[in-house]
Amino acid sequence: MTSGSLNARRRERELAELAAGERVDVVVVGGGVTGAGIALDAASRGLSVALVEAHDLAFGTSRWSSKLVHGGLRYLAHGELGLAHESAVERGIMMTRTAPHLTRAMPQLFPLYPSTSRAQQALVAAGLRAGDGLRRAARTPSSVLPRPRSVPAAEALALAPGLAAHGLRGALLAYDGALVDDARLVVSLARTAASFGARILTRLSATSLTADRVSVVDGVSGSTADIHARQVINATGVWAGTLTGAVRLRPSLGSHLVLAPGTVPMGTTSVNIGVPGETNRFVFLLPQPDGRVYLGLTDEPVSGPIPDVPVVPESDVDFLLSLASSVLARPLTRADVAGSYAGLRPLVEGGGRSADLSRKHAVLAGSDGLLTVVGGKLTTYRRMAEDAVDAAVKLAGLSTSPCRTARLPLLGAAPRSSLSLVDAAPRLVARYGTEAPRVAALGELDAEFAEPVAPGSDITAAEVVWAVRNEGALDVADVLERRTRLALIPSDAEAARARVAELVDKSLAGLT
Repeated sequence: MTSGSLNARRRERELAELAAGERVDVVVVGGGVTGAGIALDAASRGLSVALVEAHDLAFGTSRWSSKLVHGGLRYLAHGELGLAHESAVERGIMMTRTAPHLTRAMPQLFPLYPSTSRAQQALVAAGLRAGDGLRRAARTPSSVLPRPRSVPAAEALALAPGLAAHGLRGALLAYDGALVDDARLVVSLARTAASFGARILTRLSATSLTADRVSVVDGVSGSTADIHARQVINATGVWAGTLTGAVRLRPSLGSHLVLAPGTVPMGTTSVNIGVPGETNRFVFLLPQPDGRVYLGLTDEPVSGPIPDVPVVPESDVDFLLSLASSVLARPLTRADVAGSYAGLRPLVEGGGRSADLSRKHAVLAGSDGLLTVVGGKLTTYRRMAEDAVDAAVKLAGLSTSPCRTARLPLLGAAPRSSLSLVDAAPRLVARYGTEAPRVAALGELDAEFAEPVAPGSDITAAEVVWAVRNEGALDVADVLERRTRLALIPSDAEAARARVAELVDKSLAGLT
């Protein structure tokens, strides 16, 4: 294995090798969770791999999720038993083997008010029992995800103190998986792929694709090149149709609001609020380890050109605030919204509402031999990657070993019992796993790196330096928007921007 560190110096060297004509087995286009997962799957099988991404790792949909690792309960409600089981299996793999350091169990509270009929309560309870059956079928232990149960009103209020007490007759409590951060999962996948020799090349825009060639423009130097492969895989998600005419997608927009720490007293328990008139759609109040609360999410069809960064519609803001306020002791207003984000789901074309379209993934081969991966969910990225690489191996006649990612820990991963013994601050362990002491050591070697990047921030200078030296961050935006997520609250990003810019410049200079 080679180093898992990604940085500007490695990028320059590896791009020069490919631009000079070196041919690889697989080129993956797209640096989201699917593309990074494919790069890891292929590289860990012994294939030579290059990943090209127009912007940065996790630039698109992969950083705009609810940060949940779903067990497939909603799919079960739609009658998609196979997809529900697949989601539960993949959730278990991530939480117990591949990424215990980046995942945690999130308690989910379904509060019961007079507006919740007994029939609705029975339906939700039956669904939670079925979801627990999926957990058992996936062999995820109850020590990782406890069984669901009913709780009295007093316990519900202790778990989620922000709930309105009036009319609360109790709640249903269940557990699902949650990510510390979705962008960090993508970076970890890419770095682990790099440790198996994959070339991870950001700021490299694909202008045209064929089954065996990708024409690119270097966003750093402006130069152009052709990268040759035995098989090209288009994993650009919602943008896949802009690079090939072989797929038809119906994107849908999922919006979230970001509430600053202290806005809603939530503890660590999420609150699920049923959408009126719907039997299996919920809006979530999702507490994060840093005290922020994410409020989401919507599911609305969109049309027209695909933007690089979607914007939350005003109608979604009103909808989310109104529905959340219906169960809170203090109604939320627009003044409580510290930030917002929206992502576009790459749903495969089908009839009916976007909210009802299947989340199944598909690996499609065009008439020219180009492979395209579409659909799916963040939770099932590993299975999507396995299917894509299997298809590439068959189509291009590649010689390789079987898929091994179901048991391949990402960099920083360790059993939960071992993570608790890592000699570093718990916040760092939750983000970097067993690599946390290396991040902390930067602050021990240089006292200025131990300081926060802004007053009141948990993010230290050491984390910025680590992002540039080891995680492929090339500029300030990479750090603020994807490595630290400070930009989810714009005022936090502005408070840290000058210091982060200074650290990025210094770190990049140190690589030359």
